[in-house]
Amino acid sequence: MAAQSANAVQSGQPRIVVVGAGKRFGDHQVYRNVNFSVGSREVLAIIGPSGCGKTTLLRAIDGLMPLTEGEILIEGEKVVEPRGGVAMVFQHFGLFPWKTVYQNVGYGLKLAGASAAVIAEKVPQFIDLVGLNGFEHHYPYQISGGMQQRCGLARALAIEPRVLLMDEPFGAVDAQTREILQFELLRIWEMRPTTMVFVTHSIDEAVLMGDRVVVLKGHPAGVHEDIRVDLARPRTRATLSEGRFADLREYVWGTLMADARKAEFEVTQ
Repeated sequence: MAAQSANAVQSGQPRIVVVGAGKRFGDHQVYRNVNFSVGSREVLAIIGPSGCGKTTLLRAIDGLMPLTEGEILIEGEKVVEPRGGVAMVFQHFGLFPWKTVYQNVGYGLKLAGASAAVIAEKVPQFIDLVGLNGFEHHYPYQISGGMQQRCGLARALAIEPRVLLMDEPFGAVDAQTREILQFELLRIWEMRPTTMVFVTHSIDEAVLMGDRVVVLKGHPAGVHEDIRVDLARPRTRATLSEGRFADLREYVWGTLMADARKAEFEVTQ
């Protein structure tokens, strides 16, 4: 299996392939016939109105939730459960309150069976990578929301994933911290490029982060458009002032506006 996965990546095939994916809860079809692929050094942003199934789809890619229809392949292998080489960063940090920053960052490594020596070598590297030096022995309640999210990111990165799944990772922090973390993540990705799927409600964030933006919309939701983001990397704060960034932002907003307004006034029965 490992050799097959390596051959798939070396041959230039996409690292993630989603084919005819659908999810239903009882009589409610959330999304249907979703198709896309993601390359080995590509960032795919997924955006859409509330309730269109963005997080549900991301959890299916992670193997945490089965599809009703279709399939998801990672490195040529069908996803049926959580697998090695895939890490997820959640919106609400997901840290253990009784563990220190150091212990939280090392948790994934420990779960994967890494030795104490490997953990002692890697954890400080990733704490340094996300800028948390000096806070190794602090507990989550002792640090800010932004620092907690840096800790969650370090925990995901420490296992050196080939696929990084981001579920609204900056949605729980204030606007200023969100912008800081966006550019920190871009910096880290430039240093360690890998496959990333980034779910967000923010159009600006989707355009800034993604090589492509997949727009989900409709009832049930499907891929309305797959938009190529032709902005140069590395991306910096100057990117936000580029005319092309503004054009792409307006284009994505135009594809979403009607569904976003409708979703705002929907009432769940």
